[in-house]
Amino acid sequence: MSETTVVERVNPLPAPLRQYVESPERQRQLHKRTMLIVIISQIFGGAGFAAGVTVGALLAQDMLGSDSYAGVPSALITLGSAASALIVGRLSQRLGRRTGLAAGFLAGGLGALGVVLAALISNLALLFISLLVYGAGTATNLQARYAGTDLALPTQRAKAISAAMVFTTFGAVAGPNLVNITGRFATSIGFPALSGPFMLAAAAFIIAGVVLLIFLRPDPLIVAKAMAEAQRADESLNGTQNTGVKDAAMNKMGIMIGATVMVLTQIVMVAIMTMTPVHMKHHGHGLGEVGLVIGIHVAAMFLPSLITGVLVDKYGHTLMSYASGITLLAAGLLAGLAPGESMVFLVLALALLGLGWNFGLISGTAAIVDATPPHTRAKTQGTVDVLIALAGASGGALSGMVVAQSSYSALSLAGGFLSLLLIPVIVWSRKKKA
Repeated sequence: MSETTVVERVNPLPAPLRQYVESPERQRQLHKRTMLIVIISQIFGGAGFAAGVTVGALLAQDMLGSDSYAGVPSALITLGSAASALIVGRLSQRLGRRTGLAAGFLAGGLGALGVVLAALISNLALLFISLLVYGAGTATNLQARYAGTDLALPTQRAKAISAAMVFTTFGAVAGPNLVNITGRFATSIGFPALSGPFMLAAAAFIIAGVVLLIFLRPDPLIVAKAMAEAQRADESLNGTQNTGVKDAAMNKMGIMIGATVMVLTQIVMVAIMTMTPVHMKHHGHGLGEVGLVIGIHVAAMFLPSLITGVLVDKYGHTLMSYASGITLLAAGLLAGLAPGESMVFLVLALALLGLGWNFGLISGTAAIVDATPPHTRAKTQGTVDVLIALAGASGGALSGMVVAQSSYSALSLAGGFLSLLLIPVIVWSRKKKA
C-alpha cells in the first residue's frame, strides 16, 4: 500500500481540499485570492462602521431631545460588538471564515436598516435594539483581519494583518465625509437626515457580507485545518512525537501576551482619544480643529499598518510590543504636559497615540495567530476581541470620571504610564516560557 493511500485512509479529505493540502503553490494562490477578497470587504466594512458611528450620538440626542443619553449609542454598539465577536468567532470555528464573517456583516447591515426605520417612526426601543445588532458589523470588521492570516507563512502573518487594516482606512475616511450627501439623500425620500449615514452603513455592511459569502471559496480556515490534520497524520505515520503539553503551555502564554498587549493599548487609546475633543473645547478650539486632530489620529491608527506589519514580521511581535508601550508613553506625556492651546502638540500627541495603538494591535494580533492552532484559532480570536471591545468601553467610561475628578493632564499621564505595564508583563511571560 503506498504512503499516499495510507495518509488518505488515516486522514480522508475531499478532493477540493486535498489539492490545496498537497500543493504549496495552490496554497500561495489561495492566500493571495483570500487577501484580495478580505481587502474588498474591509473597504466596505470600514465605510459601514464609520458612517454609523459618526452620527449615532447625534441621532440619539435628536430623538431623545436631551444630551444626557447621547453616549448610549456608543455603549450599545460596543456591547453588541463584544457579544458578536464571540458569536462570529465560534461560528467561524465551526463553519469557516466565510460563514462567520458573512453572517456578522449581514447582521450589521440589518441592524443599520433597523436604525433607519427607528429614526423614521421615532421608536426608541427599536433604535436601541438595532444599535446592538449594528454592533455585529463593527465586530466583524475587526475580526476580518484574521482571515488573511490562516494561509500566510509565519514570516508573513503580520503583513497580512496590516494589509487588511490599512484598507479599512479608505472606508473609514470615506464614511464620515459622506454624511452630508447621505443626509440630503435621506431627506429627499422623506427620511430624517441623520438616518442617511445608516443607509450607507446598511448598504456597505451587506455588500461586504455578500462579497465574502460568494467569493471566499474555498474557505481559508477550513483549508488551514485540513493542512494541520494532514501534518498530524504524517507525523503519526512517521512515528514522530509532538510535545503537546509543552506546546499547549506555550500557546496559552502567547495568547496571554497578545491579549494583554491589545487590551492595554485599547484602554489607553480610547481613554485619551475620548476626552481630547472635550479638552480642546475647553481651551477654545473649534469643531474644525477638533476634526483635524481626530482625523490625523485615525490616520495614524491605520495608515502605518503596512510598515508595522513588515517590522513585526522582521523583528518579532515582542519588540514591537515594547515599541507600542514606549510610543503610548510619549503620547501620554505630550498630551498631559503640553499647553492645551497648542494645536501642534495636540496633533503630535494624538498621532503618537494612534501609532502606539497600531503597533500594539498588529503585534498583539500576530502573537495570537502564532499561538493558536487552526482547530481552536477562530474561537480564541473571537474571545480575545470580546476583551478588546470591553476594554475600549471601560476606557471610554472611566476617562470621563477621571477628568471630572482631576484633569485631562492627569488622565493622559496615567494612560501613558499604564502603557508601560506592557514591558514587565512581556518580560515576565518570556521568563515563564523559558
